[in-house]
Amino acid sequence: MKRILTIAILSLVAFASISAQKFSVAYVDMQYILKNLPQYETANEQLNMISRRWQKDIDAAQNEAKVLAANYQTEQIFLSPEMKQAREAEILAKEQQVLELKRKYFGQDGEWYKKRESLLKPIQDEIYNAIQDIASEKGYDIVKDRSAEPSLIYMSSKLDISDQVLQKLGAK
Repeated sequence: MKRILTIAILSLVAFASISAQKFSVAYVDMQYILKNLPQYETANEQLNMISRRWQKDIDAAQNEAKVLAANYQTEQIFLSPEMKQAREAEILAKEQQVLELKRKYFGQDGEWYKKRESLLKPIQDEIYNAIQDIASEKGYDIVKDRSAEPSLIYMSSKLDISDQVLQKLGAK
């Protein structure tokens, strides 16, 4: 009985000491930080330019497929069965080319995602390092992204270190 009572008391003491620990928390607003970094805006503009160029390529291929299909519809009654098959195969090949371009440029492992990674990863790493430096200097145990916290109702402005991160990154 004494043994069980001792174990229970030790468990309560251990639990109380763990729950009494306090963590120092700070917040950053990543959207605010990114919006105020010129290199992020430059990288985003490059991505948009590339995206528009690739979309023009896709649109051009789609228009070619539409023209081929429209021409086939109007000429279909004059074509032999072999010519019909050849035209249908040509239309299908063009439509397949459109799908392949979409997948190549904007697919899950497409060129857009690779380019985005190459342009934005260094910026994200720089931000992360700045946050880590500030957290170490100020003794923060946890730094959360305020813009990613939908359930956050209130936060004291003294916990927001976004401007400190921008300052560390050399942004205005």
